[in-house]
Amino acid sequence: MEKKIFIKTFGCQMNEYDSNRIYDSVKKIGFKKTDKHEEASCYILNTCHIRDKAKEKVYHEVGRVKKLYRKKNKPILIVAGCVAQAENEEMLKREPYIDVVIGPQSYHKINEILENFKEKKRKEEIDFDTIQKFEYFDKIKNTSNKVSSFLTVQEGCDKFCHFCVVPFTRGPEYSRPFSKIINEAEDLIKNGVKEITLIGQNVNAYHHEENSKIYKISNLINELEKFSELERIRYTTSHPRDMTDDLIDCYSTSKKLMPFLHLPIQSGSNKILKLMNRKHTVEQYLDVFNKLKKINSSIELSSDFIIAYPGETEEDYNDTIQLIKKIKFINSFSFIFSPRPGTRASELKLIDDEISNDRLKNLQKILFFQQMEMNKSFQNKSVDVLVENEIKEQNKLFGRNKYLNSVIFKGDKKNIGKTIKVKIDSCNQNSLFGIIDHNNMRAA
Repeated sequence: MEKKIFIKTFGCQMNEYDSNRIYDSVKKIGFKKTDKHEEASCYILNTCHIRDKAKEKVYHEVGRVKKLYRKKNKPILIVAGCVAQAENEEMLKREPYIDVVIGPQSYHKINEILENFKEKKRKEEIDFDTIQKFEYFDKIKNTSNKVSSFLTVQEGCDKFCHFCVVPFTRGPEYSRPFSKIINEAEDLIKNGVKEITLIGQNVNAYHHEENSKIYKISNLINELEKFSELERIRYTTSHPRDMTDDLIDCYSTSKKLMPFLHLPIQSGSNKILKLMNRKHTVEQYLDVFNKLKKINSSIELSSDFIIAYPGETEEDYNDTIQLIKKIKFINSFSFIFSPRPGTRASELKLIDDEISNDRLKNLQKILFFQQMEMNKSFQNKSVDVLVENEIKEQNKLFGRNKYLNSVIFKGDKKNIGKTIKVKIDSCNQNSLFGIIDHNNMRAA
């Protein structure tokens, strides 16, 4: 019987990268990737613990798999990722349908687990074997041939923000060897990748010593710049504390680094930032912003905001609103504080729901207005769009501009993988819509 594997991926870019690498690994033992979840002999839920009620969403997904396979042979059901790392024992006790839980630093063991799997012998793998994991995957070519692909350069976190579970689910900060990253990038580019996004929980904290030389993320950007077939470079997610001058300078020297930066601040109040243990101030954040704007006036920022963090007063909240109005973020994620088990903030007193919801609603109204104003600014203008794929149900093409805006337009599939001019004629909050500007077409 043919062995097929389906992975449903939740959450961050890191999980998407991990899922692709798991696919690369299990090919070695005869598993074929399938996009039809109902025909899988191995079904993996690659989970994320950042969002609210993450654990309950996993059980909901397990319930869906049960229904899907009610009249079929049960697949090997694996719960992977950060929820698996944080909730491993409880998951195996609570849900007998789950066969294996595996944390994100144990993916190098996935082939061994599948080859030795025996029904009714359930298993958990949650060790922090980050170095072994990357050494294992460095020997397996990354087969991603998407126009835009992620490339993990760093994992884990040493910051210990009081609201965050990442240090407990991904472990301490670890930076991959510079040469291994460049080798993988070269493979991706040979596969036809035109845009690489360097990713990590603290991607700009990348720091690796190799051959008596210290490499930082600025070195990675400068090296990627040399690949003629590569058109665009991005990186995410960054911490304000690690926005060093050499990295900021890249926005002046690099022609391929996109002028868009996701730089979470979380709050515009120094008091709340201290309570969060963010290790930076509003003034330091603004200093980074001003340096970036000075070196490249076209650069724009997005951010994350946690609203109603325990201890947040109306004054603290208004400080956040003022910061948002000052910087004019073009795209941001905002949420009401939700406690994560095991974190320092999980023990703190929550702010009243009505107050929390009112604050979030007002803040999002401002953020969405800024986002819409940015999108409107593209109307009646031609923008460079890297075409990523076809939206089959709409018979249209999908791509992104330099600010990561989604751009949807009619066009021939032969344009996939090319950067072309698209004249924007309309927009909504999330996307730009237009037509190919044949008067200004240029080949990638």
